[in-house]
Amino acid sequence: MRRIYLDYNATTPIAPSVVEAMQPFFAQHFGNPSSTHSLGRATQQAIEDARAEVAELLGAWPDEIVFTSGGSESNNLALKGTLLGDADVQRHHLIISSIEHPAIAKPADYLRKLGCQLSVCPCDARGVVSASDVAALIQTNTVLVSIMHANNEVGTVQPIREISDLCRQHGIRLHTDAAQSTGKITTHVNELGVDLLTVAGHKLYAPKGVGVLYIRRGITLEPLIHGAGHEQGMRAGTENVPYMVGIGAASRLARRSLAETSKRLAELRDQLRTTLRESVGPRLTINGDGAGLLPNTLSVNFPDVHGHELLARIPELCASTGAACHSGDSALSATLVAMGLDADQTRGTVRLSVGWQTSKDEIEKAASLLIGAWEALRR
Repeated sequence: MRRIYLDYNATTPIAPSVVEAMQPFFAQHFGNPSSTHSLGRATQQAIEDARAEVAELLGAWPDEIVFTSGGSESNNLALKGTLLGDADVQRHHLIISSIEHPAIAKPADYLRKLGCQLSVCPCDARGVVSASDVAALIQTNTVLVSIMHANNEVGTVQPIREISDLCRQHGIRLHTDAAQSTGKITTHVNELGVDLLTVAGHKLYAPKGVGVLYIRRGITLEPLIHGAGHEQGMRAGTENVPYMVGIGAASRLARRSLAETSKRLAELRDQLRTTLRESVGPRLTINGDGAGLLPNTLSVNFPDVHGHELLARIPELCASTGAACHSGDSALSATLVAMGLDADQTRGTVRLSVGWQTSKDEIEKAASLLIGAWEALRR
C-alpha cells in the first residue's frame, strides 16, 4: 500500500541533504565543543556555522540565536524566562491568545498558578487575533504578549507587525511562536518586530529534538536549565551538535527556496481545496476562509460525518483531525471552539497539510479517496 502523507504540520521528514550534513557529527566529529583541542574546535565551529544559517533565515544576528531541544522548550523559555526573572511574579501580567499551541497555553497557566495575572485574547470567526483586542487587555503591569505567528491547525497568519507596533508603544515585550510558519513564509524578526521567536526543527525538515529561541539583543531571560554557561548562559548542557548542524542545514535549504516553495505548496493546497469543494458542495466549509493562510494548510469540515471515521476508512492517507499533540483526544479543538464553531461543525474536521515531497498526482489521489470515503459514510 502506497501511503500519501498530508500531515506536514504534524512533522516533516528530514531532508536528505540535512541527513548528509549531520552524518559526520555522529562519529567522525564527536568532540565536546567546550574542549580546546582540534576535535572540540571542529564541533564548536560547526555549531557557530549552524547558528549563522538560522540567523540568516530569520534576519537576525547569530548571537541572538539560542539552540534548544524544540519548540516546546523555546516557548517555555520565552514565557518563564521573562516572568520568572523577577522573584515577585505576582506583580506581572501576561497576554496570550485563545488559539495558542499547548506549549504556550500550558506554561501560561503554570505562571497563572504562581500568581501571574493572565489574560487570553479572543480571535474572530476566521481564527485571527486583532491588535485592537490585544490593546483592550493591556494593563500597566503587562510585561509580555505572546501571539503565535501562524496557527498549527487552521493555518491563519496573525497580524504580528500590528501587535508589535502596539507593544512598542507600551514598552511591552513580544514573543511569537513561529514553529508552523518558519520555512513556509517569511519570518524576519525585524519585519515582524518581535523580541522573542520560536522555531521547531521538525517542522522545518530537520530532526525532532532541536529548536531555536531567537532573543533580541539586550533582552535577558531567566534560564530554565542551570549549569555551565552553554548557549550564552541560556541553556546549560553539552550541545547536541548533530542536531544543531541539522537545523542549520534545514534553515539554509528553506532560505534558498522560500518563495518558490511557498508558491508551489499554495498551488497544491488550492488544487485539493477546489476538487473537494466541487465534489462535496458548498456544505464543505473551510476553516479560516477569507483570512491569510499558510500556503500549505487546508482545514476542512466534511458534513454529516466524523473526521476520525473518515480517515479510518483511508489507511493509505496520513492526515489528521487537528493538531497532532491532541488529535487522539475526543475533546473539541480549542482553536475551533475559539473561532465559534460548535460540535456539529467540528466533528467532520480534517486537517490536510502538504509539503516538499507532495505531488499533484498525490493530491488528485487524496481528493478521490476523501470524496469516496465521505460518500460511503453518508450512505
